[in-house]
Amino acid sequence: MLFLVPLSWLFCLIVHLRRKLYRSGFLKSVRFPVTVIIVGNITVGGSGKTPLVIALTNWLVEQGYRPGIVSRGYGGVASHWPQQVRDDSDPKVVGDEPVLIARHTNAPMAVGPDRVAATQQLLKHHDCDVILADDGLQHYALQRDIEIAVLDGVRRLGNGYCLPAGPLREKEKRLAEVDYVVTNGLAMQKEYAMNLKATEFINLRTAQSIPLETFRNQSCHVIAGIGHPQRFFQYLESLSVHVEAHEFNDHYQYQLQDLEFNDEFPVLMTEKDAVKCKPFATDNMWYVPVKAHLDERFLQNLQSRLKQLATSTIDSA
Repeated sequence: MLFLVPLSWLFCLIVHLRRKLYRSGFLKSVRFPVTVIIVGNITVGGSGKTPLVIALTNWLVEQGYRPGIVSRGYGGVASHWPQQVRDDSDPKVVGDEPVLIARHTNAPMAVGPDRVAATQQLLKHHDCDVILADDGLQHYALQRDIEIAVLDGVRRLGNGYCLPAGPLREKEKRLAEVDYVVTNGLAMQKEYAMNLKATEFINLRTAQSIPLETFRNQSCHVIAGIGHPQRFFQYLESLSVHVEAHEFNDHYQYQLQDLEFNDEFPVLMTEKDAVKCKPFATDNMWYVPVKAHLDERFLQNLQSRLKQLATSTIDSA
């Protein structure tokens, strides 16, 4: 790993210079006439952004806002961008996480590598007053009003090095500059905890719901093509499931043969995996939906911030 450290320093330098160029105006950034909330992280790998975006979107609707969502659409193979996303969109085209978000929020959504273009398309076709940018912390071409960084409470910042020697996209000090740090799991001082809770297994083919205790002390094939598969494996082990683990790359595009194990054991997976496996699902395939439970202090603080932004917009009009 030590031989990668010089490359890590170079990566950090490039990231720092790039951000400086945006701040100075040398590189163009765009501001939109609506509130823009960034949800992102400074580490690679899964940290819980998708459940947080879903929870925030639904919370915003409850508060009377009209949120829209933009995202990268990572893993999608669309022939042109941006793409509108609906609950019945093909995850192969627009990406798995966007389809999952659309199904749980019913909010207008556009995806593409260029978040500015995605936002323009969203506002052209929908009457949104808040834009949530999923995984957009380093996309500085899109100006923002609120930044939320998500941390994995177990892995946190890893070895503290930037890519490729470590997991960081930006240096640790970047966390001191965001508005909120939401931690998936145990939160430290000045962080807000987010807990992901599951209550059931759902059959991919029939949508039947069964209790989490169903597979206790049973051998099950468990697949995971997510950023941090060990978290999912360990969670099922905590339910006394005898886990036969099958780890795939994040955003992996499954085919039926990937899930044919030549036995009668149930096949368990995350909901993100299920989005891609549903077209060829069999009766013994089940997924575990999770819901993010957010710190009430975080939501109260965010609500106050949104009201302040609305007031300042009116005053400057």
